[in-house]
Amino acid sequence: MDRRQLIALGTAGLAALSLPGAAIAMMAQGFTHGVASGEPGSNSVLLWTRYAAANDTMLTAEVAETADFARVVGGGSVTAAGERDHTAKLVVSGLEPGRWYYYRFVAPDGGRSITGRTRTLPEGPTSAFTLALFSCSNLPFGWFNAYAHAAARQDIDLVVHSGDYLYEYPIGDYPSLQQAVPGRDIQPAHEMVVLADYRLRYAAYRSDPDLARLHALFPMIAQWDDHEMTNDAWKGGAENHNDGEGEWPDRVAAAERAYNEWMPVADTRWRHYQVGDLATIFLPETRVTDRDKQFEIAEIVAGGGDTAAQLKQFAETTYRDPARQMLGASQEKWLFDGFAASTKSGTRWQVCAQQVVMGSLFTPPEARDWFGANMADNVRRRIDAAQMAAKAGIPFNLDAWDGYPAARSRLLAAAQRADADLVTLTGDTHNAWAFDLSEGGRPAGIEIAGQSVTSPGYEAYTRGITDTQRVSALRGSSSQLKWANTQDRGYVIVQLTRDRVGANWHNVESIRTHTPLLKGTHRMTATRGRRRFDTA
Repeated sequence: MDRRQLIALGTAGLAALSLPGAAIAMMAQGFTHGVASGEPGSNSVLLWTRYAAANDTMLTAEVAETADFARVVGGGSVTAAGERDHTAKLVVSGLEPGRWYYYRFVAPDGGRSITGRTRTLPEGPTSAFTLALFSCSNLPFGWFNAYAHAAARQDIDLVVHSGDYLYEYPIGDYPSLQQAVPGRDIQPAHEMVVLADYRLRYAAYRSDPDLARLHALFPMIAQWDDHEMTNDAWKGGAENHNDGEGEWPDRVAAAERAYNEWMPVADTRWRHYQVGDLATIFLPETRVTDRDKQFEIAEIVAGGGDTAAQLKQFAETTYRDPARQMLGASQEKWLFDGFAASTKSGTRWQVCAQQVVMGSLFTPPEARDWFGANMADNVRRRIDAAQMAAKAGIPFNLDAWDGYPAARSRLLAAAQRADADLVTLTGDTHNAWAFDLSEGGRPAGIEIAGQSVTSPGYEAYTRGITDTQRVSALRGSSSQLKWANTQDRGYVIVQLTRDRVGANWHNVESIRTHTPLLKGTHRMTATRGRRRFDTA
């Protein structure tokens, strides 16, 4: 991180976090990537930093109620070890519920990290709590203006990152060299495959000043999706993993290790958080623990024959196989028992912050005209197959919960049995969606799916078609879909109160220039007990 970035991070949107130039110079000697916090409890929080030195270094963490550290109320010692890429994580306990704290790390020579700010979760009766939801942050595609806008806010209690925190591709491949924004450089130049690659890519992303500022100001809970490993991952492999890239378990282990080193997260694959009596937030893992391989329409209809008949047979048999897993039996039991325990305790909302869209989306008939008259033959074949799949009752995104209908039914039925007020928070698709979820003909909850920070959505592939045209067609073909935005980047503010949840999809003005300005916001609400959105 260069001096300009450190100065930007030191002036993190709050005067209390400003630091003089001399202190910044001291930090540059060892603290290379600022600070971060996560895994909040009512009396504890996890603190993170990185201190690069020739040897392992013992750091001291200090936690205070004020930014001047007049009275240190907690902390401890932690080693920034070379075997963990010089990162350090420490859980500080003995804190008070529902309050803000300031923290910093101190090196043996007296050098200090920047000052961070974090917050514990409330305990007991809680009237309101605000989340910021992010996903799909591809650095070369543009500036992280969504992070910048959120970092300037004063109303966020907790940041949720639902996956694709970074991307694995080499320079010139998603985005192409022509699409990439100048100055948005990544390392290594090749695809990340082994541990050193993953570590270096995290270092590149975590040097972004807007992401660093967001981490310094708010606690974050986070879960990987596929690109933290590689595209379309499942338990036995991935679309973007081939034989020349080593054994799949080795790649997953490297990716998971780097993730746990560089992120302010607990080294467990799934976990939950209790927000007083207002909400239980569940953070499941939907990618590599027990997920079965994704279906591919091309494979279903391979070999010729009557395509429509093949798809119809698939839709009535294999597609609905109850043995297919998204979470796996152990994680399902944890989550379903958690729904029941949460409602039994009197908690108002059951929030499932997970990675892939749960609501159903079907290819609309109008989509055949979205890709231009001169589309390639392979594109035309895929569109034709998607049209026939929709007629057979098969959705188009089989990498999402739509590819695992029996597993989704089990989850939604468990929420219904528990009398849960389910709110699902989602990323992955790069577009913004609002779904009414149902199971067995009865409401089961709502889904708030956030747009990407920078990764392109529908608008990049259907040029000349307006957002209104796309959304109207998708709503016509997909009964659960209540609203969508298929053209903008940004993030979502989710406001939980005792009787209502409000979602504000904030759309940034641009990602190709560095500006935190918004171009617009869409708001929707849901009332507790209805398990559906109030209005569109």
